[in-house]
Amino acid sequence: MKKSILSLLVTLSLLATLTAQAQTGSLSDVAFMEGRWRGTFNGGPIEAAWIAPVGDNLSGFMRMMKDNKVTMYEMLIFEQTEQGPIVLVKHFKPGLIGQEEKDKSDRYKFIEAGKEKALFEKEDGSIRIIYEKRGNDQLVIQRGQQKEGKWAFADLFVFNRVK
Repeated sequence: MKKSILSLLVTLSLLATLTAQAQTGSLSDVAFMEGRWRGTFNGGPIEAAWIAPVGDNLSGFMRMMKDNKVTMYEMLIFEQTEQGPIVLVKHFKPGLIGQEEKDKSDRYKFIEAGKEKALFEKEDGSIRIIYEKRGNDQLVIQRGQQKEGKWAFADLFVFNRVK
């Protein structure tokens, strides 16, 4: 009896450790985003580029345009922390005028990842973002909000790989 209880405790401890490690995540969970991507948004082109993770970060940039003029720039930095990767986002108007205060950024914590898919949640819990690679040449960013107690997601940006 004592051996079976001890065996059960060891198994539960191992399972808890593996679950905690799986929930922590790493930059390798978002490495699929690497590359240059193009799509449309609000009636104009949108482009994005992400460079491969190096050390504790993966860096990305988006440019949104309409009528051949920039409407917004966005910097996205994925940083590895002890709790897993976080996403730091800063928005800029034309002229590189920051929308957030200079020492502030939107922050998203890692929730979970699957094959070429990662889920993050804004630190205030109001928004969830899914980064997902659909096939070799499509990258989609989905935005989710709570509706009737469940998360509802819609495609926000749909990119095709620039070759």
